[in-house]
Amino acid sequence: MAETAADPRRREVRQGLLSKTLTTLAQGVQWLLLALLFSILTEWAGMLWWWPEEGLQHSRSMLEAEIGYLDSDFRRSIVTSSPATFAKAVADKTYTVLFEFTGLVDLIAWMSAPPAPDENGLRLWFHSISQSIAEFVIAAMQVTQVFSVRLAILTLATPVFVLFSLVALVDGFVKRDLRRWGGGRESSFVYHWAKRSALPLLVLSWVIYLALPFSLHPTFIVLPFAMLFALSVAVTASTFKKYI
Repeated sequence: MAETAADPRRREVRQGLLSKTLTTLAQGVQWLLLALLFSILTEWAGMLWWWPEEGLQHSRSMLEAEIGYLDSDFRRSIVTSSPATFAKAVADKTYTVLFEFTGLVDLIAWMSAPPAPDENGLRLWFHSISQSIAEFVIAAMQVTQVFSVRLAILTLATPVFVLFSLVALVDGFVKRDLRRWGGGRESSFVYHWAKRSALPLLVLSWVIYLALPFSLHPTFIVLPFAMLFALSVAVTASTFKKYI
């Protein structure tokens, strides 16, 4: 009995709004970094086994294709008046912060420069290593720019998720009222299942698109996941309990 008795000194710790927001942001950044790491590792594996004949050109073609999608199909957006310029600015800013401010570009240039005939020591060793990994480092830098462009595209596509969810929310509440006044049955299982699937669907759409090892029009990712997200919102609203 003494072991099962509650300890009065033990208090339940609940997260506040600020801590929940910070936790969610930290988890979002974690998923973004994992998607970037997966993209780089996939590109390196492809350069070794899947597209060795393309090599460095594969990541460069992906970057050109992603920017081409913006130039041809994303000419207007609620977020910005010039989506292509916005995405290019995000990619350039990411390159500047990650590679120029950190000195990585200068380090690569120093390692790649041919040594003097009578030079020996650590720099000569670094130069020999850089010859074998130079393409992989440049590919990682280009994949990071592709990642930035895709991140900008998803930011521009956010209003699509908002619009679909608003329509689904209205439709779900209408169905809830019809069920409420018609004496329909409630299903707490369906409600909780739909409620818990909304956020994972949103996160999954971002992770899948950001980690794709090939170029794909964003419509084939955004629209299906926006429809699934709206469906989960509609089911959540329609199966919400009758009486509050």
